[in-house]
Amino acid sequence: MIKWVITGGLVPMLLLFGGVFFLIYLRLQPFRSPKKMLAAMKASGKAGVSPFRALTVALAGTLGVGNIVGVANALWIGGAGAVLWMWISALVAMVLKYAEIVLAVEHRRERRHGGFFGGACYYIKDCFFEKRKFRIGVILSSCFALLMILNALSMGCMIQVNAVGNAFAGVLEIPVWISGVLLTVFTVPFIIKGTNGIASLTEWLIPLMTAGYILLSVMVLVLRHEALGAAFASIFREAFNFRSASGGVIGFLTSRALRVGTMRGLLSNEAGCGTAPTAHASAENDSSAAQGVWGILEVFVDTILLCTATALVILVSYDEVAVLGSNAVMMTVRAYSLVLGRWAEIFFCIAIFLFAYATVLCWANYGMESLNALSTRLRWRGLYLLSLVGSIWIGVFCTPSGVWFLADFAITALTTVNVIVLFLMRREIRQATKKWLRDKG
Repeated sequence: MIKWVITGGLVPMLLLFGGVFFLIYLRLQPFRSPKKMLAAMKASGKAGVSPFRALTVALAGTLGVGNIVGVANALWIGGAGAVLWMWISALVAMVLKYAEIVLAVEHRRERRHGGFFGGACYYIKDCFFEKRKFRIGVILSSCFALLMILNALSMGCMIQVNAVGNAFAGVLEIPVWISGVLLTVFTVPFIIKGTNGIASLTEWLIPLMTAGYILLSVMVLVLRHEALGAAFASIFREAFNFRSASGGVIGFLTSRALRVGTMRGLLSNEAGCGTAPTAHASAENDSSAAQGVWGILEVFVDTILLCTATALVILVSYDEVAVLGSNAVMMTVRAYSLVLGRWAEIFFCIAIFLFAYATVLCWANYGMESLNALSTRLRWRGLYLLSLVGSIWIGVFCTPSGVWFLADFAITALTTVNVIVLFLMRREIRQATKKWLRDKG
């Protein structure tokens, strides 16, 4: 029971109630104003990190192994029904992503030499400071920062590089230590450059990765179109297959497909757990609500498009790839290569490397920003960089079973704290939304 709780057992309920509450509280805004949402996404931004560049940095953190390993892992553990709960958690969590980005932009700080920084650590502290609960504010924001660092080293690094090592070794027969060298050499220089350096890379890398991955998935699904109907049927049929309880409400809340699907969806899109606001806070956008709209798009691209594409590709060949279920990377690679041939394996290895690399960069930056919220001393920054390099090497050599536990624990704790704070600051979110809608006429 304790393990169930700390690895995400209560997260589906938290996201569901939190998302439904904000949909009602904001009166379905900004979804009721599609023209204004499109106008917000057309805004170009000023010099520095534009709204779109901030989105690509955030997407770099979400478009990672969660779209590949996370989805395969969810199907293997929770069955095809886990996909339905990914969809539901994403749709409900879109409004939470919007809300947390609004607060991040409202409570961000300005850098000494220009530009902005911020995130959940800062609006958590401000929330309790405004209520004159100074000690609670310091403790909670500090714990949140530490959890962010833990997640940066586990989910944001070890799980990502482990997928690269497995793919390169399993497909190209490249020793895992070479993967470690490549990731270390390519990662550290960009982390030293900070958000601007990462944004300059992700601005062109993320659209290219997304387009290529969708194209590859569409090719598989077109060639296996005869199996698509059965794949969709299994998603809805198994979503309500309660493996751990007799049925009813208890069965729904303890459904393995529900828990795993929601946690893997959250691992992928990060909606509601307060991580992506770190990237969005740096955007040169005058309106916090307008930047929040980009967060809605982020969840849609990540989970509704890419996670669904991966899931369907696996499901149309599930009987043939299920034997590889214990190795989520090779299970996914095999699902593509079965239909497209050997060249797809090579393409997929490159895709995994780029996805993982982008995520490591983004999360390494999240960890650094979280560390800065605790201390700006150079020795701690140096220790963090050493820990990051160590995590890369641990990740490429070790299986991530224990790391999945750490990642689920960190995401559960982050989501719990963040959703509670969003509720406490709900009036500010609604005021920012009303102001944006009024300004846009």
